[in-house]
Amino acid sequence: MNPDWHELLRALALVMVIEGLLPFAVPSQWRRTLFTIAQFDNRTMRLIGLASMVTGLVVLQFV
Repeated sequence: MNPDWHELLRALALVMVIEGLLPFAVPSQWRRTLFTIAQFDNRTMRLIGLASMVTGLVVLQFV
């Protein structure tokens, strides 16, 4: 397998592990938080998504 694909798959696997931590550790609180987030309007969701992407890109530049 191409080394670049290997790194991408490793990164995706790590994302899956991190995404699964809260539902595993505190499922009730995770469910309440998701319900609260689902009530946000589209503009707020877009701003949160943008902030997340920009933060991720900045971190990637320093790693």
